[in-house]
Amino acid sequence: MPTSDADLPLEHVHVDPDQPTDGPAPAVFVLHGRGADVHDLLPIARELPDDLHVVSLQAPTPMGPGYTWYELDLSAGGLHQSQPDADDFRRSLDLVDESIDAAVGAYDLDPDAVGLLGFSQGAITAFSLLVEAPARYAWVVGLHGYLAAEHAERDVDLDGVPVFVGVGTSDQVIPASRGEAAATRLRELGADVTFERYQAPHGVSPDELRDLVAFVEAAR
Repeated sequence: MPTSDADLPLEHVHVDPDQPTDGPAPAVFVLHGRGADVHDLLPIARELPDDLHVVSLQAPTPMGPGYTWYELDLSAGGLHQSQPDADDFRRSLDLVDESIDAAVGAYDLDPDAVGLLGFSQGAITAFSLLVEAPARYAWVVGLHGYLAAEHAERDVDLDGVPVFVGVGTSDQVIPASRGEAAATRLRELGADVTFERYQAPHGVSPDELRDLVAFVEAAR
């Protein structure tokens, strides 16, 4: 059953693995998209390997019926050129980082077997977290997002971390070209990138779900 008993900086839902393990266990931290909430990606996360703890984190700022990780900086020319507002983004990156630390202790998670799964703003957040702390993550899945400009400019060694980047060719929110550029840059920085295009809008298609599950099974 989903729980949220631990005291984390961010609101969250924790789901125990279907196959319990002895000692610290692997986990996936789930980051939803703009305007969604902590429950949005749980159906996708529950398709991942049965021994994973799932910790779905909720963005800190209310937005309509959901939440957002940051406001948009539109100064470059509109939605398709937007970037995260720097102050909001820094706050969310720090809160996710602190929440992962707290969850590792509270739920007896293996700190060397932590994965990230993000969609849209959650994918953008996940890519930046990877760039800031490559050794922290065993694998990363980013769907329909991009690599924030500030992090794309960093010169880091991602040391072969497996990364799955999925984009939609009909995505009118975050164009596929932005996700492709993220995949290219992450590969240049040393990540082991799997990049896939789907004939889909701004959402996760069945083919994308199948491929990301296969990726996680192989990456762990």
